[in-house]
Amino acid sequence: MPRSMTGFGEAQSVKDGRRYSVEVRAVNGRFLKCVPRVSDDLHGIESDIEKVVGSILRRGSVTVSIRCTEESAGAAATINLAALEQYIVQVQPLATKFSHHIDIASLLSLPGVVSTESDGSGVESAKPFILELVAEAIGQVDTMRRHEGAALAADISSHLDKIQSHVDHIQGLAPRVIEAYQQRLRQRMESLLAEVEAEFRQEDLLREVAVFAERTDIAEELSRLSAHLVQFRELLTNDNELIGRTLDFLCQEMLREANTIGSKCLDSDVARYVVEVKGAVDRVKEQVQNLE
Repeated sequence: MPRSMTGFGEAQSVKDGRRYSVEVRAVNGRFLKCVPRVSDDLHGIESDIEKVVGSILRRGSVTVSIRCTEESAGAAATINLAALEQYIVQVQPLATKFSHHIDIASLLSLPGVVSTESDGSGVESAKPFILELVAEAIGQVDTMRRHEGAALAADISSHLDKIQSHVDHIQGLAPRVIEAYQQRLRQRMESLLAEVEAEFRQEDLLREVAVFAERTDIAEELSRLSAHLVQFRELLTNDNELIGRTLDFLCQEMLREANTIGSKCLDSDVARYVVEVKGAVDRVKEQVQNLE
């Protein structure tokens, strides 16, 4: 079954006192576009993330967000006592003058007092582990896309059934259109010739009907429209190709054939079915935009 292009996945785990959280969001896109969002200490892993995404997904705009949180004792920030003492020495006279106590918590926010720097060695060694989490999250995205793709395919198939039914009705009405024109033309010719007392000739009627039949012949358009429906169904069962853009093109072709039928065959019943065909194709086209 085809896949949709929207999906969500997440994965997280702890390694060496650090919790790594991966979140993947995928939306519609003309081509595959990967947007990694990582912290500064993970820069350089973006290309590896893109390779993992490309090995599973083939189309869509994919955002991969990675967060790293320290959970070990090493996560505690380091207080620069010398810097803190210098701040206290400078602030103490002011606190005495204005009868205020010194707020240590406020001093901790001053530049140089607290250091949270890391050498990044732990994160560097964890890159293979992080990429495994990325693959796990993308696997969830792919599963969701498959489920949504199956639902989209079922909905599209129902609209294709409606289109085929309307095409069958039009095919059945086409001969009647010629017969109705022949009857109207015969009555008009007999009426006009009677007024001038001229003789009605069957060959004249047949010649005009033949010209009309040639001008309004929609057999070729109906045949192509049916062929497009067959190809559409075949592609919907293909699990190994990017079918979204091909199906979108087929929708445009089906609309073109329907418009030609409507312009060539000027019959109210045919026109009604043509409108139904175009409406169903439009709904299919909307759903196709979501397929990979």
